[in-house]
Amino acid sequence: MTAAPMSGRRAQAARNDELILQAARAVFTADPGAPIAAVAERAGVGISALYRRYGSKETLLQKLCGDGLKLYIAACEKSLAMDGDPWEAFAAYMRDIVEADSSSLTIALAGTFQPTEELHRDAARAGELATAVHRRAVEAGVLRPDITTADIALLFEQLASIKLGEQPRTVELRHRYLTLMLDSMRLPPAHRPLPGPAPSDEELSRRWAPRP
Repeated sequence: MTAAPMSGRRAQAARNDELILQAARAVFTADPGAPIAAVAERAGVGISALYRRYGSKETLLQKLCGDGLKLYIAACEKSLAMDGDPWEAFAAYMRDIVEADSSSLTIALAGTFQPTEELHRDAARAGELATAVHRRAVEAGVLRPDITTADIALLFEQLASIKLGEQPRTVELRHRYLTLMLDSMRLPPAHRPLPGPAPSDEELSRRWAPRP
């Protein structure tokens, strides 16, 4: 059954909500202390429209982290539902988490707001599923047994810290280094071609150019 199309006003509200969330993610991962007015400005919506949807910066941060946890849970569930090669199921989980980029929220926002009970429940669920993904790979003999789920969480944060050039280049580099990490984690060891070119000296030096 196809969902009925939304009315013009509801469709506009949904578009505004998506703009607000995209802007909030960009603003707060760059500067967790930024005011909520910076989100409205980046989203191109009035501050009153933002406050009608999110009554406070705290509520907006809770929403961002809640969405990130749901993406993490979905990646775990997808991996656990995969049949066939146990390594590919584990690698798919790693790739999906890097694509979701939920670790950028962890790096920027951990400790900056009060989690809700729902966030606590989702975090516990995410932890249980991540442990199950890890356990299956270890028991199948494809993942080094000395690597823990905490190790993997910090590897995700290391990958999320890579930011070079425009977003497509950043994504390409994150997958390049994810491939290196996966090869070092796999049993038996693997040596696959790395995606994308290595960063050039020019790309690295460009980071030191004055910001507009």
